[in-house]
Amino acid sequence: MEPLITNDAVILGILIGILAFVFYTSSLKTGFFSTFYKYIPSLLLCYFLPSLLNTFGIINPETSQLYFVASRYLLPASLVLLTLSIDFKGILKLGPKALVMFLAGTLGIVAGGPLTVLLFSWLAPDVVGGEGPEAIWRGLTTIAGSWIGGGANQTAMKEVFGASDSLFSAMITVDVIVANIWMAFLLYGAGISQKIDAWLKADSTAIEELKTRIEKYRDSITRIPSTTDLVLIVAVGLLVTGVSHFGADILAPFFNTHYPQLNHLSLNSGFFWIVVIATTGGLLLSFTKARELEGVGASKIGSLFLYILVATIGMKMNIVSILDTPALFLIGICWMLIHVGIMLVVGKIIKAPFFFVAVGSQANVGGAASAPIVASAFHSSLAPVGVLLAVLGYALGTYGAWICGVLMQNVAP
Repeated sequence: MEPLITNDAVILGILIGILAFVFYTSSLKTGFFSTFYKYIPSLLLCYFLPSLLNTFGIINPETSQLYFVASRYLLPASLVLLTLSIDFKGILKLGPKALVMFLAGTLGIVAGGPLTVLLFSWLAPDVVGGEGPEAIWRGLTTIAGSWIGGGANQTAMKEVFGASDSLFSAMITVDVIVANIWMAFLLYGAGISQKIDAWLKADSTAIEELKTRIEKYRDSITRIPSTTDLVLIVAVGLLVTGVSHFGADILAPFFNTHYPQLNHLSLNSGFFWIVVIATTGGLLLSFTKARELEGVGASKIGSLFLYILVATIGMKMNIVSILDTPALFLIGICWMLIHVGIMLVVGKIIKAPFFFVAVGSQANVGGAASAPIVASAFHSSLAPVGVLLAVLGYALGTYGAWICGVLMQNVAP
């Protein structure tokens, strides 16, 4: 059925309108909305409300270029602006728990796949059956690639294990919906992180100290921005984005042609290099006078770009599509629950703050496009932690997904 709205300019206007509505109502100090936002994080609504446009057939995200533009242009610019005022010493003081939780998330995906296939082979073997390229386990390997690394790793697993195009298409739907539902829970959890930290018996002192230090630094250099300041902020973000694309256009084909044996590290992925170069550019600029742009709102504009990306990610989710292939979604949900269970158990054992649990999980499942979103839901200064872990996910994605695929093949009926 033809969607009601096909013009991207109109869709963008609606998405910005949704963001404006959420931010305005969340700023109200009295009345219904002041109570409402005590329980529902505003970021979650920025993500969920756009999904209704897709769910009710108002738009078709498959024909829209908004997500591509947001992820390729606004995301790298936001990474630059959010890392301008990074506090390296503060991040180092966060300790090894962030890395431990990230690896626990990877383990949850690698182990969760075969455990889910084994469970369904006992309960409903037809659900995880199939022959040749249509074998369900082959399709599930592509989800493993996505949930540990990203799109490049997902495509690599399709080729390595030979999943059919039709099966691959169905798995992409499962991947997107289940991952986005979990992201919604993480965004909600960010709003009640103190309660979760109390349950985990976690010490979040280092995280709070980092946030306080960043806020004090921002307060010390804050001034009313002039037009020149705003132009400089946008120029820095988009200039480094341009350099990122320029470098990616050179490096990705170079590695693909001369070092194809390194493709499993995503070195042939243009998006990988865009993220890496943009993040590196922001980190390098944090040692220069460009850091002072934080005083005139660099991170605020970076956050705005990130919120637009959130809205475009949300519009890709169609909740009703779960009904099209319910068995596959049950597999995906069961798999995700195993991942979540392992994350919470490890978090409880090492008393890791929920921030590390959430970002460690999203760095695996969501990658560079959404890990900084979840991190910034806790505080904008923490976005670089999500980016750095997501880049690590690209490196481990193909290894972990291949191991997961072999294990699923061995336990499949």
